[in-house]
Amino acid sequence: QVLTLLVLLYPLLQGLALRLHSAVTGSYIPGTLSIALVNCLNEQIARDIARAIMDKKLAAYVNILPKSSALYFWKGELEESTEILLLVKTRTSKIRELSNYVRSIHPFEIPEIISLPIDQGNPLYLRWIEENVPRD
Repeated sequence: QVLTLLVLLYPLLQGLALRLHSAVTGSYIPGTLSIALVNCLNEQIARDIARAIMDKKLAAYVNILPKSSALYFWKGELEESTEILLLVKTRTSKIRELSNYVRSIHPFEIPEIISLPIDQGNPLYLRWIEENVPRD
């Protein structure tokens, strides 16, 4: 029974140990920050969405990348368009709220909102992101 309990509690205990280690040493816990990719129809929509994200404090930093070509299937047909891509740096714990908010203001029926966890990076920059995105 003790072994079963330890196996069940291992992920929780490991997470607590990582947080404690991070608090004591100031080191980054991989995966606690993420980059979200959000596609937009044009630069004005991209700027409006980026500003709305920042106003809600859902990110520390948003890059607005220039136009790129896109090919995709939509309603069974191959489509081609140009899009603007946002790179949104935030806490992983904010991804759901970010996604819900972007979907509520985005003009696309199904906007692209994909997140990737940040495994490593410049510790000072990662700390800066953490300092600029409020905890839940």
